[in-house]
Amino acid sequence: MNFSALWIYQKERFPLVKTAPLLAVFSAASLSVSAELAERPLPGWGGYLAGFAIAMLLFFQMRVCDEFKDLEDDQRYRPDRPIPCGLVSLRLILLLGAASLPLTAMAAWLWHPPVLWLLVLVWLWLGAMTAEFGVASWLKARPVLYLLSHMAIMPLIDLLLTSLEWMPGGSAATGLWLFLALSFVNGCVLEIGRKLWSPENEISGVETYSGMWGPQKAARIWCACLLLSFVLLLGVGAVTGVFWIIAVLGGGGMVTCLASAAGYAKSPTAKAEKRMDTTAGLWVFACYAIAGFLPILVKVI
Repeated sequence: MNFSALWIYQKERFPLVKTAPLLAVFSAASLSVSAELAERPLPGWGGYLAGFAIAMLLFFQMRVCDEFKDLEDDQRYRPDRPIPCGLVSLRLILLLGAASLPLTAMAAWLWHPPVLWLLVLVWLWLGAMTAEFGVASWLKARPVLYLLSHMAIMPLIDLLLTSLEWMPGGSAATGLWLFLALSFVNGCVLEIGRKLWSPENEISGVETYSGMWGPQKAARIWCACLLLSFVLLLGVGAVTGVFWIIAVLGGGGMVTCLASAAGYAKSPTAKAEKRMDTTAGLWVFACYAIAGFLPILVKVI
């Protein structure tokens, strides 16, 4: 096994320096919000460790499935990617993905075995996504449905992560749906944000939202997702008792993000493209950090 090649692969296709902090906050916030909503004590460190491990492994499995599903398109339109160019083989990546499955199951089982049922549900949806639900051509011709069907895995993953808290605790809190909906919309924010490209970087045969809708319309749709995300964040804040603090912090972040989108729509340059990708990631990171840790911080202070 060529470890230097794998290191290059992760930098390009599963960058740990960006992915690990985001998933650490995402998984920890999921457990913390679940406990806060139900007014239960926070789970032990083992729950947070299990949540982080499960999140990292699941998102790697999603990457592996994408590599398998998109191989033909990558060979045709993006031959410089690690697998098409021969840096690593698809077989190796698939083997690593398969090896991660029992590790994911073990992380869930060691914390609370009944959680495995929700893990299986996530895997079933991931498998259906990889098979494009058996209607690949029909789905790809409808980009909004394609986006929604694939982003549905985000609340499923979040349901799994929150279950690490609420299954041992007894039951899920009534307001948990707000946080799950936030995960769904944030998935859209990330997905659209990373596919707002500059015209000179568009690749023939590679579908982007800027290519399908045009930079201006795509930016407006991204802003609509951002606003909905902010509304749901406020909903979580209202239930956890930190509405006004979230309104101020989240509102400031939202204004900054909207300004970034306006700049991209006005001048969709390569620099603006990169800024939108970064902005989307930072917004989602901030959402989970605020929702998950602000109520705890307020109590401590």
